[in-house]
Amino acid sequence: MVLPVTATQDAPPSCDVRALRQEVEQRLAELLPEAGGERDLIALAMRESTLAPGKRVRPLLLVLTARDLGYDDPSLLDLACAVEMVHAASLVLDDMPCMDNARLRRGRPTIHLHFGEDVAILTAVALLTRAFHLVSSLSSVPPLLRTQLVGGLANAVGTQGLVKGQYQDLREGTRARSADEIASTNDLKTSVLFSATIDMAAIIAQADESVRVTLGSFASELGQAFQLLDDLRDTRDNDTATTGKDICKDEGKSTLIALLGVEAAHRRLGMHLHHADAHLSRALGDRQDTRAFVRALFDAAMIPAVQRTTVLTGAAG
Repeated sequence: MVLPVTATQDAPPSCDVRALRQEVEQRLAELLPEAGGERDLIALAMRESTLAPGKRVRPLLLVLTARDLGYDDPSLLDLACAVEMVHAASLVLDDMPCMDNARLRRGRPTIHLHFGEDVAILTAVALLTRAFHLVSSLSSVPPLLRTQLVGGLANAVGTQGLVKGQYQDLREGTRARSADEIASTNDLKTSVLFSATIDMAAIIAQADESVRVTLGSFASELGQAFQLLDDLRDTRDNDTATTGKDICKDEGKSTLIALLGVEAAHRRLGMHLHHADAHLSRALGDRQDTRAFVRALFDAAMIPAVQRTTVLTGAAG
């Protein structure tokens, strides 16, 4: 039996996630360059791509995890915003015609359609450099920890992370692949940035190595669950009004949905959620804010009730 995502037997969370999300939004707006006019397209595109309505999952996870580990400092917001800038940059590039050729992102035209492909590429570069400058400039964080934070984020972006995952998806996604091969690509496409985000929280909180390892396992399972959920939302049963982006972009690709079928994919999603919750429980004990946030992400707002029933009761125990 999989632990319900919305279980309420644990202690109630102490954090107001909506208020924290507003703090992240405000700080992002402050950290991004102000546009000097309609001709300042790079600044406009940076703000459009990053401030467009989103769930801010990664920055919220970073702050909540660090706080659950006993660390709270204003630097957390800047670190969280840096992660969101990296995520926004990756979406800008993923949407390009030479990649996924997407037309809609977060309910708005993709950056390359709105501003042009040249501006989109430069915007992604600008967001990445801004993110790394932020991390390297955290004055309240000791230099050695700053170096570890920069290195972890760089590894997540580079040829052992997002870059490799996107390359594999583009070059291998149209051929027949095993479930393990698809999961490996999904790990690079999605889990790796979750892993870097959670590990940055552990680094800045100076958590024990055993806690970092357990949190890494949590992040990997969470990333797999998110990718599965994203793939399930890409089917014809959804629409752009629900997802905020193009649907059916994965048609003809070797995804877990195509290989296993929708029902088995739901069971697999439930399995990943179960394992993620177990790892998080071991790492954080009775500190509940991160667990409550993760569970809420997979509640009825993201998974239709009939599908949620399958996820929560149909996965292997």
